[in-house]
Amino acid sequence: MSHDHDKPFVLPADQIHIPAGSMWRKMPIIGLLLGAAGIGGAWATSHGDTHAFWYAYLVGYMVFLAFALGGLFFTIVQHLVRAGWSIAVRRIAENAMITLPVLCLLGLPIIFLGAHDLYHWTDVAAVEHDFMLNAKKAYLNEGFFRIRMFVYFGVWTLLSLFFYGKSTGSDGKPEAGLRAAHSMRFWAAPALFLFALSLSFAAFDLLMSLDPHWFSTMFGVYYFAGSALSEFALITLTVILLHKSGYLRGVVTTEHYHDLGKFLFGFTVFYTYIAFSQYFLIWYANIPEETMWFGYRIADDFLPLTFLLVLGRFFIPFFFLLRRGVKRNAFTLTLASVWVLFMQVVDMFWLIQPVRAHHHALESGDHVMHMHIGAVDILALLGVAGVFIAAFTWALGRKALVPTGDPRIEESVQFENF
Repeated sequence: MSHDHDKPFVLPADQIHIPAGSMWRKMPIIGLLLGAAGIGGAWATSHGDTHAFWYAYLVGYMVFLAFALGGLFFTIVQHLVRAGWSIAVRRIAENAMITLPVLCLLGLPIIFLGAHDLYHWTDVAAVEHDFMLNAKKAYLNEGFFRIRMFVYFGVWTLLSLFFYGKSTGSDGKPEAGLRAAHSMRFWAAPALFLFALSLSFAAFDLLMSLDPHWFSTMFGVYYFAGSALSEFALITLTVILLHKSGYLRGVVTTEHYHDLGKFLFGFTVFYTYIAFSQYFLIWYANIPEETMWFGYRIADDFLPLTFLLVLGRFFIPFFFLLRRGVKRNAFTLTLASVWVLFMQVVDMFWLIQPVRAHHHALESGDHVMHMHIGAVDILALLGVAGVFIAAFTWALGRKALVPTGDPRIEESVQFENF
């Protein structure tokens, strides 16, 4: 592709803007209806079993929070390293990132309504009779928990609004785009520091503290690895679907597919490294307070799910994405992306639901870990998915599909792998 460099580089408007009558522009309404029906249906189907509802809701919430946080990570890092190839697909990540204010609102019910059903350490009487929880109560208490969650939500909202506003505000304005690019690169390093801290501690608070006797310093990185991997899958799948709808053709090319495929492959390996390291160190140390967390995830009904996670998070995507041709083909990348997103759901279910099953096994006295996947789980997941889809597709239709004001957009469109 060659251009006269004396003329400004202009992308075809019909490739980078979604018109009002498009199905994509109707998706926010469909998403909101799905969200209301899903969450409302999950509550109704739970028949008053608040434990079942809140555990199912937390699974859905942590799945889609990972997508949004992954978008924030992608955006920050691309500015930090001044990447050129990714500019053509960066707006997709920015649109995922700007769902964070909405997802922060979805997190409020967990803090104020579901905490007592989810977190054992909110039971003051139980804490007083438990040596380990009593030792942790300066950190694990409802007041400080809420303060921390508001800090995380505030950081994520401010960062997402800053980077999204800078990027979209300079669309079609090369001079403003140059200033915005310098500003976003300047703030990328401190933003990445805030992102890393907030994500890690949010993973500790929302997920690891479900079982407050267990602890792992690697848990925040574990959740981050899944978030980043899921984001590359989301970007890839969205771009392919937009291509199928007639957008971004000649803008996002096979070369971009190739790099997205490489990141899918690379973060599959990174996730596996983190997950195995956490498992290996804890199992080798053989400390009962730590090993029991894995112990009841390889017991009874949850053992097949653990094997699925091992196969589905590493072996299947690793060998599937090895070949260069797979990473340059839209169909095979679609398969890989859908599989990665599905396994993110499995992963969050595996992290969260065994805690409820363990409590039930102790209370019932049969000490058997039963895994239940019912209408509540499916409806809650669909409900949170609907809200995320509504916010994400609203952002897709609101602005150009690529950051047209970025001074290096031509370089990105003409990018080639070597």
